[in-house]
Amino acid sequence: MATSINGASDRSVSIGRIFSRAFGTMGSNPVTVFGISLVFSALPGVVINLVSQRLGYVPQNLATGVITPVLYYTIAAVVSVLSIAFVMLAQGALVRATAAHSEGREASFAESAMTGLRVIVPLFVLGLLLAIGVGFGFLLLIVPGVILYLMWAVAAPALVEEKTGILGSFGRSSYLTKGARWKVLGLGLIMVVIYWIFSAVIGVLMLSIYGLNGLAAVAQQGFPIGFLLVSAVLSTIVTAIVATIQTSLYIELRDWKDGPATEALTEIFA
Repeated sequence: MATSINGASDRSVSIGRIFSRAFGTMGSNPVTVFGISLVFSALPGVVINLVSQRLGYVPQNLATGVITPVLYYTIAAVVSVLSIAFVMLAQGALVRATAAHSEGREASFAESAMTGLRVIVPLFVLGLLLAIGVGFGFLLLIVPGVILYLMWAVAAPALVEEKTGILGSFGRSSYLTKGARWKVLGLGLIMVVIYWIFSAVIGVLMLSIYGLNGLAAVAQQGFPIGFLLVSAVLSTIVTAIVATIQTSLYIELRDWKDGPATEALTEIFA
């Protein structure tokens, strides 16, 4: 208890420290971090898009009646489920890589991957519930969705690192973020800006290759492999940045509320 009180009173949540930890993880262990993001998120996304397009999942086919609405939206649901599953798998693995860096060591690709695979089912359910909850909240005039996002911002890292279970992870995240949600919001806005910057770069690149009319046609008729591969590069970078920052936020909040792990060990063995 003393550790928790001292940890909360002696330091505050630092966005600078969060970014330093996240980019330190990427800089010191790039093969694991970007390799996981590529193998477990970006490449599966390319395969999912290619397969779904081969099955007729493009807006033009729906508009012209080539594919029935039932089949179109069934494929859309399957694509959404698979996308969430692979994103959560990558996130689980990157949680371990980031947490290991904060412990003073570098986790291997295999260690990080196995961590993600071991919790893929609860992580998937967590991701699905989070998407439904926040999405529904945004439908209610946006503000409820923002509040839920701020409360549940570190639910996934809590599940991976503390094995709190699905519902316990939501509660743990709510506890950790309480009192720091304005900073969590600020961090989220910074991450949105980062995503917009990367998206703008890709947009300008694609516009220079296809032109405005070409991009419109691509969006209706399906994306060529080149477009998907370029998008995969963006996805690899963005997934790595978002997952490591989110985990770094979790570690920052955990240390703020509970005290750093090193302090806890000192107290135990004192």
